[in-house]
Formats: sequence, C-alpha cells, structure tokens
Amino acid sequence: MKRYYYDFHVHSCLSPCADDDNTPNNIAGMAKLCGLDMIALTDHNTCKNCPAFFRACERYGIVPVAGCELTTAEDIHVVCLFERLDTAVAFDGELLKHRTLIENRTDIFGNQYILDEEDSVIGEEKYYLSVATDLSLEGAFELVTQFDGICYPAHIDRQSNGIISVLGTFPETPDFHIAEINRREMIEEYVTKYNLSDRLIIVSSDAHNLTDIRDKESFIEIDTQSGSPDEIRAELFRKLKSL
Repeated sequence: MKRYYYDFHVHSCLSPCADDDNTPNNIAGMAKLCGLDMIALTDHNTCKNCPAFFRACERYGIVPVAGCELTTAEDIHVVCLFERLDTAVAFDGELLKHRTLIENRTDIFGNQYILDEEDSVIGEEKYYLSVATDLSLEGAFELVTQFDGICYPAHIDRQSNGIISVLGTFPETPDFHIAEINRREMIEEYVTKYNLSDRLIIVSSDAHNLTDIRDKESFIEIDTQSGSPDEIRAELFRKLKSL
C-alpha cells in the first residue's frame, strides 16, 4: 500500500468565483510544489476545463481526477468525481440539460474561461455557472451513478451550501459513504454530532486561488503495481466505491 496525497476539490478560472490565475497548468504546478500526488478539478457545474487539466497534470507527474462541484436544487454543493475523462465530458453534456441558463455578468461575477493545454483562452462559458441546477440531492446522486462516478456532500462544516446547514442534518438517503470537510480540526465534532463514524471523511481545500491549494497532508492508501495514472485512478475509484 502506498500513500497518495491529494486535494479533491479545486476550482479553475472557469469557475466565476475563482482567480483567473487558476489555470490548469498553474494548478498542476502548485500541486507539485505542495507535494501532492493527485488532484481533482471541480469547477461549478461543469467539467469543460478537465481535458486541458489532464494534459497539464501529465507534464508535472500529477495524477489528475476529472470532476465538478454540482449545485443541487436545494442549493447544496456536491463533489462529483469520475475515473475517466471521457465519462466526465459526457456527464458535462448531460448536466447542461439541468442547469439554469442565466447569462453571466463578468463585471459582477467574474470571468468563466475555457482553456487549452497551453493555458490559452479558447472560449468562455456564456451562462453563469454558480446557479442551482434542477437536480434534487437524490437526482444528482442518481445521475452521477449512471455515469459511473462518485459523489458526496462538499464542505459539510460550512454554513454556505453545506448539506448540514441546509437540511439541519446529514440525511440517511442518498447513501453517501463519503463526506467532505474543509477544516481538519472539525472532523471529530462533526463525526460525533452527526453520526458519521462509518463514512470516509475527505479533507479538501475548495481552492479558488492557487495559495489555497493544500500542502501534503491528506492522503489515501492505494495498492498499485505500475503506478500509472490510469491504474492509480482505477484503484482509487475501486476503493471509494467499495466503502
């Protein structure tokens, strides 16, 4: 078994609330500087910068994970992760059908840049991404599962868009086996108060700027042979799905 240090919740410049400096290459480079082995790109309600992100991570020897941070109809944030890039891209196309299409105001909300592998702007997302979809919590869980992904509530220790702050509890359904906490020091309190001892607690940064990406701290143990990115991702998802 080998320890793989991770950050599974990072936003690029495609998220309107993230810095324009959060390009795929800059994120991969910062992950390398932080001593991370794997990192997930989780922009708000889209996976469109994941292809460039995958190529950037290859340059730095970082294992990339494709994903997004989905906002449910209840205004709850859910981290969605996919083993395969093509699956994430397909999911993005399906998720578009559930988004609320309000044109973005860059002067108010910020830019939403789509980049290529050289960090050149190849497009902009026209519609504001940080809006709730029409998917309920259960619907989001079902859709991600249909695309062979994993999803779990994001930053449950926050008042804004956290599942506990919205619902007042950690629900029994959907059957989330994982929960994300933003502040490591809150784990014991939340595990005890909300009976989460049988869940895997993921600690991630929800970084919207480069300096927020976490240093080498949180890890998951995976048994791999070749150590290739594809094998590591496969083993990661096999472990997470077996919980």
